[in-house]
This record gives sequence, structure tokens and C-alpha cells, in this order.
Amino acid sequence: MITMEQGTVSTELSNGIARIVFHHPQSNSLPGVLLKALGDAIHAAGKSTDVKVIVLMSSGEKAFCAGASFDELSSIETLQEGSKFFNGFAYVINAMRVCPKFILGRVHSKAVGGGVGLACSVDFCFATRNAQLKLSELAVGIGPFVVGPAVQRKAGLAAMSQMAIDATQWHSAEWAHQKGVYQHIFDSVESMDDAINALASRLAASSEEAMADLKKILWEGTEHWESLLPFRAEISGRLVLSEPAKRAIDAFKSK
Repeated sequence: MITMEQGTVSTELSNGIARIVFHHPQSNSLPGVLLKALGDAIHAAGKSTDVKVIVLMSSGEKAFCAGASFDELSSIETLQEGSKFFNGFAYVINAMRVCPKFILGRVHSKAVGGGVGLACSVDFCFATRNAQLKLSELAVGIGPFVVGPAVQRKAGLAAMSQMAIDATQWHSAEWAHQKGVYQHIFDSVESMDDAINALASRLAASSEEAMADLKKILWEGTEHWESLLPFRAEISGRLVLSEPAKRAIDAFKSK
């Protein structure tokens, strides 16, 4: 049973549109139990005959997603625990990859680390001008190994390298739009939601078979992610046990 302290994931269905909403009290960060619930929700929506299109979003007005839970990162003591935690991100990304329904992303504010991975794994992403991006993993002694393939697929190797290496640098929503991470950016949440609702409604009225076939084509060449992402999770699971990572995570938590 997931508790309020661990976060929440809910699915709201209306007129064929499933809105999957995740929340965590610490800036919508992602502990393992929340990652499992989020992946399960995406799989369930993908299998439901009542769902025609999915909108992935987080709650609140602050960060869209702060990435990995630092409380959980600091508690990891074994390679098995580390691999299991980072496999949570692999599970969510692969769930979005194989989902036969189009997933629209709603990024209302900043996205960090795993949050960038979510934004890059949806099929079509909307954002506000406040939705800055940062791949902060290297700054805490790890690296964006699991989310890297999703970021590279959407933004290209050069942009992914720029974010991964300059790990403390924020990148603007305009930059992300230019790189193809965001398809549209808006001055307000209200105008973004209007655009999301309009596209979701059009897609909900479209051919399910055509959309499913198109999604397969758009994700061609990623079939190996089923094994690649868990392999990458083992790398992160090993590095999170290193002394540099432990010092960096403790320093971040003490701020």
C-alpha cells in the first residue's frame, strides 16, 4: 500500500482521455514505490479499452518533477538495492515506450533528472515557459544512465551530452523547444491546458488502430531498451554506493 508520504498516483478518465497524475510532497520527486505505481498506471491505461489517449502530469504549482528521491538514494546500502531503485525509472520509461496509446506530457514547471526522462519519454510534450530542464545526476556522482537513451532519442546526442556534462546548468523551456523536447510552450498553465485538451480530444476521436501503428513506427529501434535500461540501472546502482556519490547526496540533503 502506497502512503501519502510516499506519494500518490491517480488516473482520471473522461471521454476517452486518461489523465495520470503523480504527486510527492518533496517537489514531486520519485521514490521507488511511486515509480512502480506510475509504471503500473501507464500499463493499465494502455490496456484499457476505455482509454484512447493519455495525459501524463504532476500536481501542484511548483516543480513538475525533482527526479530521484534523495531520501531513498541516501538509504541505499547494497548493489541490489541500488539496481532495484534505478530499475524503477527503467520500468516507467519502458511502460511509456510499449504503451499502444499516445501519451501527452504536461510539464508545468521545472524538471530535473528523472523528470527530464519523463518529459522525453512521452509522445508529445507541452510545457510552460517556467519549465526549465536540468540533468543533475553527474553533480551527485551518478550520471543519467537510465534516462539517457530517452533524452538522446528526443533531443539528440549533442543536447543530451550538454545537459549530462554541465550537470548544474538549467536549460530554458525555449532551449528545450528548439531541441525537440517540448513541442509547444505557453505563457500560462491555462493556455497550455487548453491546447492539451484540444489535442487530446482530437486524438480520442481518431482511429485507435492507426494511432497504435503510428506509435510503433515512432518508437522503432528502441526494442532493445527492455534489456538496455536495466543494464544502465545496474551502473547507477553501483555508482550510488561510491564515496563521492554518498558525499554529494549528503551535502545536497543538508542544504
